[in-house]
Amino acid sequence: MKKLITAVLAALLILSAMPTAFAEGDSVATVVLPAEQETAVQQAPAQVTVNQSRAVIGADLTPDQVTLVYQAFGLSRGSAIELTVTNAEERQYLQGYVSESLIGTRSISSVYVELLPAGSNMDVRTSNITWCTPEMYMSALATAGITDAKVIVASPFAVSGTAALTGVYKAYEDMTGKKLDDLAKAVSTQELTITGGLAQEIGSMDSTSIVNDLKLMLDETQKMTDEEIRQEIIAIAKQYNVSLTDNQIRQLISLCRSLEGLDPDSLKKRVEDVQSTLNKVSEAKTQVVGFIQTVSKVVSSVREFFDHIKDIIGL
Repeated sequence: MKKLITAVLAALLILSAMPTAFAEGDSVATVVLPAEQETAVQQAPAQVTVNQSRAVIGADLTPDQVTLVYQAFGLSRGSAIELTVTNAEERQYLQGYVSESLIGTRSISSVYVELLPAGSNMDVRTSNITWCTPEMYMSALATAGITDAKVIVASPFAVSGTAALTGVYKAYEDMTGKKLDDLAKAVSTQELTITGGLAQEIGSMDSTSIVNDLKLMLDETQKMTDEEIRQEIIAIAKQYNVSLTDNQIRQLISLCRSLEGLDPDSLKKRVEDVQSTLNKVSEAKTQVVGFIQTVSKVVSSVREFFDHIKDIIGL
């Protein structure tokens, strides 16, 4: 009996040492990584240089909602130069690409943008954004010509996030003093909406990867007929075990034609950097999921052990 009691006590010590994050009912979101469902940013940047950061706030937010947005940014108001974006400004880029239901009539999405040293690539996070994911923003911003920046897209309540690109454009141009190419901004918006629509059917990572693969072969697709591009799209989708509808393929062909107005070499470099970052994020997600599954099995085994002990001692 003494040995049995000793074993029970040892098991209790093991169970009490298990992280509470993995208790029954908790979700994998307790592990913090740059992920699609990331809903908050907990800490402010270590150093914020006002000349290298901007907070662009939706014009239709109330003071209390602005406070919530800054909390999502992890910043106190005044630590970065603040700009405002209106619904009219958002419509300038979204009209014709996004349905009225997604555009809305108010400017809600807000962004924090911080320039990073050359070679840092993109760091994109979201809070309360339901339709657009960090990887989708990252890819679209590369098309617009934005690199080496930390971007946080936030809202005080759940919104699609399609209008956020306008705020990023505004912040980037204000910080750098350089106007982004109008065609690049328009194509970036088109890309975001097409990728977002695909993501609803095949997932964010696959849709972003398919679009990036097409961008990487811009120097080839611009010499192809629409039918040749169609076959190329089908082949790329097959690599991701994805089947696309005729309408989805037509949208991607249209995007390819729009991309033809951009410099293929410059775009290729930005896309390669984005794809490298996305691959690292994907690998990190896979590792975390595997770790959580392993821990879950351990917890289940410990519970089964205690159930067995209870049966033995009659509790």
